[in-house]
Amino acid sequence: MPHNSPQERPHEPIPAEQQPHPPMPPQKIAKPGLESELEPRPKYQAPAYKPAGKLEGQRALITGGDSGIGRAVAVLFAREGADIAINYLPEEQRDADETKRAVEAEGRTCVQLPGDLTDGRFCAELVEGTIDELGGLDILVSNAGHQNRKQLDELTFEEFDRTFKTNVYAYYQLTKAALPYLAPGSAIIATSSATGFRGSEELPDYSATKGAINQFTKVLAKQLVDKGIRVNAVAPGPVWTPLNAADEGMSPEKVAEFGKQTPLQRPAQPEEIAPAYVFLASAADSSYITGIILPVMGGETIGG
Repeated sequence: MPHNSPQERPHEPIPAEQQPHPPMPPQKIAKPGLESELEPRPKYQAPAYKPAGKLEGQRALITGGDSGIGRAVAVLFAREGADIAINYLPEEQRDADETKRAVEAEGRTCVQLPGDLTDGRFCAELVEGTIDELGGLDILVSNAGHQNRKQLDELTFEEFDRTFKTNVYAYYQLTKAALPYLAPGSAIIATSSATGFRGSEELPDYSATKGAINQFTKVLAKQLVDKGIRVNAVAPGPVWTPLNAADEGMSPEKVAEFGKQTPLQRPAQPEEIAPAYVFLASAADSSYITGIILPVMGGETIGG
């Protein structure tokens, strides 16, 4: 039975100081990066989280929902009463199956819709598929991400293009396709990053996409406010997911120390990030909030 499977969900919450700290085992995993190959396994069950029916009867599409932050968001949305559609690459099916089991263990539906978000036509098909399977759409979470650490002289156009197509273009295409189906009260949430505020000398294209996500989110919020649709983003600091261990520019030794530079001296676990998405999706919590980039950065502060 896989570690952290729904059947093994602990009954007692794990104190924050007992979450895994670096050094982690030095390791590399092949792209696109399977969570089932990462050690220790990321924590997504959020045993301390108590649901309150905040998303009862709603329908959510989550890209990158097979693993990492996306999986944890899918589980908490389901715990709050939402049915879920997840998107992922076909190579990530094993992880997607675990997400499906975890969502169904919460008593909700999980629809699997694999495909590559760099194909604009697929983005539209993904929205249509979600509506066909779930009967509608209330929450769009544009979460899938692509990154590889590179210096500018190593950064090819093809890599730059794929990073923008995955991180930014898909956000635009999904939102545009979903908009005709989103009723007042719906929510759009994007995944940004701490790099969108301060940049990263190792991630020129990725940092640029996260800055673009921040500004696109603010503009969308202004454009859609009269339609009653709220648009926000979450900007995590380092999170223990397959994204970094699969980063082609990340050495096994750097993976082992990932997140140590934060004031909390560790990366977040996905279960610590997912409640921010529930907060922004839930009108009970955030009906007066639109156009924000919510930092969840392990004690790192930003100007403002």
